[in-house]
Amino acid sequence: MKNAFDTNHPVFVPLWRRLSIVAFCVAWAALEWAFGDPVWMAISLALAAWLGWAFFIAFEPREEE
Repeated sequence: MKNAFDTNHPVFVPLWRRLSIVAFCVAWAALEWAFGDPVWMAISLALAAWLGWAFFIAFEPREEE
């Protein structure tokens, strides 16, 4: 299960991929806010915050194995 949440995988090395994933989560939260669903909005914002931390603060890419 640890590999399912591996944010240091080499596929995430390009900056545009990391930015687009975080932007997608923020856009999803905005969509949920527009439709009036605060629970899924909070979940999407929490995911965006965690991914923002994982992709931009704690990101240490590893080499291909």
